[in-house]
Amino acid sequence: MIYKEDDYPEKMISIIIPAWNEEKYLPKLLDCIKKQPYKDYEIIVADASSTDRTRQIAKKYGCRIVKGGMPAVGRNNGAKAAKSDVLLFIDADVQIGKSFLRNALREFNKKKLDVAGCLVYPIGKNIADKVFFSIFNLWTIATQLFYPNASGGGIFCRKWVHNKVNGFDQKIMLSEDMDYVRRCGKYGKFRILKSVQAYVAMRRFEKEGRFKVGFKLLLSSLYRLLFGEIKSDVFNYKLKYRK
Repeated sequence: MIYKEDDYPEKMISIIIPAWNEEKYLPKLLDCIKKQPYKDYEIIVADASSTDRTRQIAKKYGCRIVKGGMPAVGRNNGAKAAKSDVLLFIDADVQIGKSFLRNALREFNKKKLDVAGCLVYPIGKNIADKVFFSIFNLWTIATQLFYPNASGGGIFCRKWVHNKVNGFDQKIMLSEDMDYVRRCGKYGKFRILKSVQAYVAMRRFEKEGRFKVGFKLLLSSLYRLLFGEIKSDVFNYKLKYRK
């Protein structure tokens, strides 16, 4: 497929990765990014005072490092430092295909989007994981026109929209990524990108149990619909991040 210059009017994308003690997963994501045929990007790692080799790894790959915290804090700090008008928020334990950036930007611009999520799939061959993520993907596609939802595994947003909503809500304990795209969708056009996929490590599911984590996420979705955003640890879903 031939890509025209007009497919990428922004010329650069800022990739923002919140991280805390991600020496096991971060190199895999950075390797994926380095293999992209689309090269016009910057990588910003928002490090929450890691005690392992996360910062050294980020420096080795030429990333810019900013102060992190909980994921919402890290993403917001990364956005403040970003040079591009298009932001990609992506979690450190994600892996992407080698044409991810090229195809995502092409679809993002062709559809004249302001904010977008992408399809997410589990890393591994567990059938239950695949079923869970298939349901999640169907849900995000079905609700994209009236109730935007997207995973932190891959969120694209124009910087003016990010600034308009004052970024991620740092008071939210769970599903701050869902809240973010919902608010962004009030000011800009939102869609789920069909041309790209993000592959997510199943470490939390494996550590805490698939049924337990899946049930918590289902309950949290119902809670958000009925009562609003989750600003207390009602579901005991604490992230191992430094504040």
